[in-house]
Amino acid sequence: MKTPRIADRAGAARAIGTVALAGLTLLTGCATDSTLLGSGTTTLASDKARLTHSGFLSDYARLQPTPWGHGIECWRDPSLDARNYDKILVARILVSLKVKNAEQTFDPKDIKTLTDYFHQDLVKALKPQMPVVEQAGPGVVVLRVALTDLVPTTVTDSLAGTLIPYAFIAEAGSGAATGRPAGSTPYMGETGMEMQFRDGASGKVIAECRDTEIGRKYAVDVNESAAGAAQTWANGYLSSFQAWSYAKDAFDKWSMLVAQRIAQLRGVQP
Repeated sequence: MKTPRIADRAGAARAIGTVALAGLTLLTGCATDSTLLGSGTTTLASDKARLTHSGFLSDYARLQPTPWGHGIECWRDPSLDARNYDKILVARILVSLKVKNAEQTFDPKDIKTLTDYFHQDLVKALKPQMPVVEQAGPGVVVLRVALTDLVPTTVTDSLAGTLIPYAFIAEAGSGAATGRPAGSTPYMGETGMEMQFRDGASGKVIAECRDTEIGRKYAVDVNESAAGAAQTWANGYLSSFQAWSYAKDAFDKWSMLVAQRIAQLRGVQP
């Protein structure tokens, strides 16, 4: 049962979100709420300073920035011919939690929900490219993933900052001032992953990647139209009031990029 204080804060957050969406709807004409929310991929920014080194991957020194991954670092075997693989196995996702302070705790149900979401996201994105199978073998690429940095958004801090008049001005510029991505704040969620691809027959490592994504409460894409910029802003702002929303946005982004990259390497239409 919610206490009066928590209920008041939750109500305030809903009211703020409603006002924000109403204003953005006016800015974008007759756009619907679903149109405003969009895919969520631009509510994040890759943070090179927070890339992890958990030991899950075989060689971190050979990872390099990619022209296609929006901050993702990768390596692949120079002799790799992706056309030799026509099936993929998505292994069970592993998790490593980053705890900010001794009082921070996590509900195991949340972690299961997140890993299930990411697994389903990968399967959904990859299925149009190739069959997703349950067993390794010849012609199968095995995709292994570890979530190496999983920090929820501190919703109470996000709400407190929103309720202070003009606080958004300081918050919007706090990212660059503190070494975080522009539009981020110290209480935004962050999600890191390390990803490995193995030959399903030999077990040989054929590619590896890593990335850490930071939530952006004040996310604006200057290259978009007015409607697109409003959509990005609304999605980032409303995500800041949900503990794991940015994590799911990161999963969506990685799943899409992995599927697109595999299609490109295999020479098929993404």
